[in-house]
Amino acid sequence: MRKNDMRPRSEKVRPRRLPEDRFADHVAPAAPFRALKNDQFERLKEVLVGEKLKESPDSSMIRRAANEAASLAWVTPYPLLVFPLLFEELHDLGLRRRNCQARVWRQSRELLEV
Repeated sequence: MRKNDMRPRSEKVRPRRLPEDRFADHVAPAAPFRALKNDQFERLKEVLVGEKLKESPDSSMIRRAANEAASLAWVTPYPLLVFPLLFEELHDLGLRRRNCQARVWRQSRELLEV
């Protein structure tokens, strides 16, 4: 081995860039900016929430499902398309939870009476 090989390098090593890599440094945002669709989205949300409120008086569960579905829908490329299905699924999940809790409460009341 030569002496020159053991000395630390003082020069910086730069990566070799290929022509097709010149745009690779640009990172797409996690959620694209959609200020123009915000009004349409809010109108859709209010229509769907209004329909569910006519069916059931439990507004807190419905609004919670709508807000959660909205937050999930906004990070997709097509929030107006995804939101109604997410809202329906989360609303159904909330109904199942409420029914399960009511059943548990009713059974525990029966056990306490015995």
